[in-house]
Amino acid sequence: MAVFVLVLLGAAGAVAFVLFTPFGPTQQTFVEILPGASTARIGRQLEEAGVIRSQYAFDAMRWVQHGTLKAGDYKFDHPAPVSEIYDRIRRGDTFTIEVTIPEGSTIFDIGNRLQQAGFGPSQGFVNMARQEAGLISDLDPQAKTLEGYLFPDTYRIGPKEEMPQIAALMVKRFRQAALQLGLNHDLHNVVTMASLVERETAVDGERPLVASVLQNRLDKKMPLMTDPSVIYGLQVSGQWRGTIYASDLHRETPYNTYEHAGMPPGPIANPGMKALHAAMYPAQTNYLYFVAASQNPQGKSVFASTLEEHNRNVAEYRAAMKKAGAR
Repeated sequence: MAVFVLVLLGAAGAVAFVLFTPFGPTQQTFVEILPGASTARIGRQLEEAGVIRSQYAFDAMRWVQHGTLKAGDYKFDHPAPVSEIYDRIRRGDTFTIEVTIPEGSTIFDIGNRLQQAGFGPSQGFVNMARQEAGLISDLDPQAKTLEGYLFPDTYRIGPKEEMPQIAALMVKRFRQAALQLGLNHDLHNVVTMASLVERETAVDGERPLVASVLQNRLDKKMPLMTDPSVIYGLQVSGQWRGTIYASDLHRETPYNTYEHAGMPPGPIANPGMKALHAAMYPAQTNYLYFVAASQNPQGKSVFASTLEEHNRNVAEYRAAMKKAGAR
């Protein structure tokens, strides 16, 4: 009897050791669990990867914790008891890469960020965004690319996601934002206007004012004369030199709002919630001109209703810049 008890205690101790003593890699180890994989198969994968001591210990945890095991990519980088490993897979604590898309990003900016995060060449995303306009054709039949509909946000993306799936995630987020705003008609013009507003000012309180300037100029058949649209046209045509020159204001592209009256042919960036709201509800003003906040040492835009007033604002801006440069 004593021998039996000792054997039983020894077996219990061995089981406890296998179940609760931390084990596993000290460097990053990735395991991909496919949809529909059985507990036994998952256990074998984890054992072969050196994440757990024994697949049978993993099977035992199935009886203890129950729950549905979730597919995905998992990263293991420290020793842990099999109970912790099982719980992570039950919760679906998969490995993702965090990518933040700031408001006003273009498809070129997004491509660069995805490239930096390891999702492939920037140009691959740009090309895909130009080819997959069908993702938003129900919202904007005029759209030639996904520009404007890739909502700026922080995304957690699986490491094996491909560019079309990433874009679809961003478009889905745009749809949610549009629903929240009640944006359900004339999306092409609203999103295009919002993209101009977004690129002209990052100051929340100024967005409705900038929208009012642009709308007032449109109503009076005045050219919008927005530098960001010129820059975007140069980027699209491969002529952007990193800074805007006076000669660029006369360079022929469909987005040159100095040379072409009316709105550009489509969005020039991906606007956020506040810019979309400003485009839907511009302030009621008589403003026709403004010196953008980015061009003002005080960090705020200066608005004017007449060309004379605007010229004074420009002269004051230049004087302030000259003074700031002399310090």
